[in-house]
Parts: sequence; C-alpha cells; structure tokens
Amino acid sequence: MAHYVEVHPDNPQQRLVDRIVERLRQGEIAAIPTDSGYALVSKLGNKDGLERIRTIRNVGERHHFTLLCHDFAQLGKLVIIDNANYRFIKSLTPGPFTFILKGTKEVPRMMLHPKKSTVGVRIPEHTITQSIVATMGEPLLSSTLILPGETEPQSEGWMINDELGHMIDIVVEGPVGENGPTTVVDLSSGDVEVLREGVRASELLR
Repeated sequence: MAHYVEVHPDNPQQRLVDRIVERLRQGEIAAIPTDSGYALVSKLGNKDGLERIRTIRNVGERHHFTLLCHDFAQLGKLVIIDNANYRFIKSLTPGPFTFILKGTKEVPRMMLHPKKSTVGVRIPEHTITQSIVATMGEPLLSSTLILPGETEPQSEGWMINDELGHMIDIVVEGPVGENGPTTVVDLSSGDVEVLREGVRASELLR
C-alpha cells in the first residue's frame, strides 16, 4: 500500500515534505493535491514513473505530460516562449492553467510529444504543491489524476489511497484548490487553441 501523508494545507511540515521529496528522488510516484484536483507526479526523467502514470491514466505515448514548475524562471528554461506568449502566460500564472509549447533541450525526450516535440508546463497556485516542487529543486513530471472513463480529477486523498494505494507509492492528503481539471492551452502553433476547458477557463476570454 501507499505511504499516506497528511500535510498541513497552509504551513506544510518541512520534515514531511523532505520525506516525500526523498522518495520521489528515489524513483517513486506520488498523488498530490494541486490547485485543480489531484495529480500524479514523479521525478523528471523517471522513465519507470512515467510508464506507471501512463498505466494508471490509461493514456498513450501522445499524451501531453506536464512539468510542474516553482516559478516563471524555472518554466522559461523548459519551453520556447516568444514575447506575446510570455505576456499571456504571465497574466495567468500561477494558476490552474497548462500551456503546451515546444520543449527545450532541458526536457527529457521521453516526455516530449513524439511528433510535435511539445510538452505541458504550469505554475500551480497551491501551497503544498509549491512546497514539494521548491524542495525538489527542479520541476516535477505530472499528469492530472483523471481515471479512465471519468472526466473530473480525483479530489480526496483518502479515496485515492483506498482505490489506488496498491499502484502508487505516496498519497499526500490535503485540500485541492478547485475541483476540476486544469484548462489546457496549446500555444505551440502561434495561435491560442484551448484543448480542454477546465477550471477558470472563462479568464481566457478577458
């Protein structure tokens, strides 16, 4: 069964965060709360972790994984951003938005879309997530925890532990910011294409 950890939503206990990060660095995968439901995460470059997340999500090689970033400086090293996209992304982050862009050489090839060389990036607005990513010192590979046949992400850690504890190494208990998937915006072609309308999608119309 998974290692079940209850983390304070406003003041995450650093000793617990350190333990979570240590296990992620060792190659384990975790379910963590974010500002838009739960996400499955692993260390960047963890091929086994990536495949395990694919299995749980039942998605193929063209699934866009997302890099959870601590701040804009970290995000900017991973994807190619022109001035217009810079202003657009900056206006919506941190928040529950995933942006699809061409990846740089900093992104492991296995994470990139096989045809487009793109990857998702986002800066979550969530205290627990940010604490884990900041302690990790690098982005986390992630995918919204939407189970096969469902459209909404998981939102309760204890339920994830009961249902998926045999497939996940760590479950972090904590509140999600908003119950719904991220809004996914593809900027890789130069246009703004909304691939998934999720939390706060209406802000794109402003």
